[in-house]
Amino acid sequence: MQKEIIVIIGGPGTGKTTIIEGLLNQGYCCYPEISREVTMEAKKQGIEQLFLENPLLFSELLLEGRKKQFQNACDETESIVFLDRGIPDVLAYMHYIGDSYPPHFDACCKEHKYTKIFILPPWEEIYISDDARYENYEQAKLIYDHLKETYQKYGYDLIEVPKGSLSDRITFILENVNQSVSN
Repeated sequence: MQKEIIVIIGGPGTGKTTIIEGLLNQGYCCYPEISREVTMEAKKQGIEQLFLENPLLFSELLLEGRKKQFQNACDETESIVFLDRGIPDVLAYMHYIGDSYPPHFDACCKEHKYTKIFILPPWEEIYISDDARYENYEQAKLIYDHLKETYQKYGYDLIEVPKGSLSDRITFILENVNQSVSN
């Protein structure tokens, strides 16, 4: 049976984490977003906002964490694994801030290929900023554009998840996943 490693992407505040939690509650194997972990670890070391203070270091740590998630997903006994963000997200955010990155970032995106990418569009009605999400809604829309462009650059066909209830969004994702698994 082929392993399905499926990524849920979108700008900040689009419902990715809520969908991942909903899939987890339905018994699916899911890996959480790791940027908050990286941010919290940096705060313990006295760096208030690592992404703003040292974006390249933050991105290196995310890249390593997401590579580890990819490998762990490959090693899972489950045939379907959902991830909250993928490796190309790191490059999209670097593009968003206008920063450069070493060539191995690009190579990493080419070496680690996901089965399917679901993208969540900006949704102002549910957008909330917090300690780890410092972007405003306009910035979140720009990040969405960078995510879309970056994933498409690596050859992914993005499946946009319509706005709607959590149940409707999960049903949409699972119907698309089951359709490709049965084909």
